[in-house]
Amino acid sequence: MIIRETPRLILREWKESDRDLFREINADAKVMEFFPFRRSHAEADAVLETINGMIRGSGYGFYAMELKETAEAMGFCGISPVMNLDPPFPLGTMEIGWRLATRYWGHGYVTEAAKSLLSMAFDEKETPEIVSFAVHNNHRSTSVMERIGLKRDQSRDFDHPRVPEATHPHLRRHVTYALSLEEWWATRSETAK
Repeated sequence: MIIRETPRLILREWKESDRDLFREINADAKVMEFFPFRRSHAEADAVLETINGMIRGSGYGFYAMELKETAEAMGFCGISPVMNLDPPFPLGTMEIGWRLATRYWGHGYVTEAAKSLLSMAFDEKETPEIVSFAVHNNHRSTSVMERIGLKRDQSRDFDHPRVPEATHPHLRRHVTYALSLEEWWATRSETAK
């Protein structure tokens, strides 16, 4: 099932043929630099099944990003409910997130996909707010958040409860970016003038 298309990308459900790519990005040390773990093949496969189940069940999830020119899966970008992080994110808060194989970095693919997904969330589904969060010094991710129009919300910065303090204290502090439906509409009104 195709969720969205952009000039260069297709955002869709995951296919069986994408499994190796999903395993790759979940085990790659550079891709997972700001995570306290790498996933085994079995763990990545289980997560992939969960993600596809969520997409089929609710329409939300971390969608496979396919490059139209080659039909290759490159990684993911999606909108999904924030899981088990209350506070600072109450039940029902929606996040935008991404992960991309390193060979596709630096071409603006995530920014292109994320902007399209924000349009879907706000213009079509009238989602009240979209958040995104990352380890405080993950400048690659926070730069994307800024490029797509999310604003830093220091009041919701937090120490991630699922990051072990004993072994990964440098990965605990997360910064939060957010964009509300009202801010989205105001920005759209400004650009239309």
